[in-house]
Amino acid sequence: MIRVLLVDDQPLLRSGFRALLDLEDDIEVVAEAGDGQEGLELARRHLPDVALVDIRMPLVDGIEVTRRVAADPALSRVHVVILTNYGLDEYVLDALRAGAAGFLVKDVLPEDFLHAVRVAARGDALLAPAITRKLISRYLAQPLPAASGTALEELTGREREAVALVAQGLSNDEIASRMVISPLTAKTHVNRAMTKLRARDRAQLVVLAYESGLVVPGGTRAGGGTSAPAP
Repeated sequence: MIRVLLVDDQPLLRSGFRALLDLEDDIEVVAEAGDGQEGLELARRHLPDVALVDIRMPLVDGIEVTRRVAADPALSRVHVVILTNYGLDEYVLDALRAGAAGFLVKDVLPEDFLHAVRVAARGDALLAPAITRKLISRYLAQPLPAASGTALEELTGREREAVALVAQGLSNDEIASRMVISPLTAKTHVNRAMTKLRARDRAQLVVLAYESGLVVPGGTRAGGGTSAPAP
């Protein structure tokens, strides 16, 4: 059973999301909150698998909620998904940097919304990869050179290749096909990279890949090859 926490200051929107989630046999909404402070309290109380968090709220906004969840070892298994009305918004990138598993635009189709919740609960793939690539490409056109670049030195060549493919939004099966390895081996490369780089999930791997220059928007990967396609 996937346990979900809804955090949004619009009661009508929360009700709509809850009604949709309650129809699913494998998803349970454990709590709702109307602001970020209450959301943090409920996250600590219920330990949900997924917290769907509005990016702009009173008292504590979605970015700060994400940052505090990521900093709390007791909440290490909580995957924050940011909800936004604004699509490609620099605040969404801030949320990804803070530790969000991904983001959803609030007018997402119901089937895509449900799929995203399940994906986030698995921690298995970045949400909305095409949109997220555009967002990261826009705000990280100039990679940050220093600290994040040295962190990649801990990775093997195959782990670096796997991280670069994660940054393109590929699933483990797609990475396996591209690298001509088994899906289990692909998953192992990704998981080891996450451990070495202290990344909570694949979303943070994507941010790190761009910030370090491993993937350059519209250009080439560090060490050769082509990067994720430009938006």
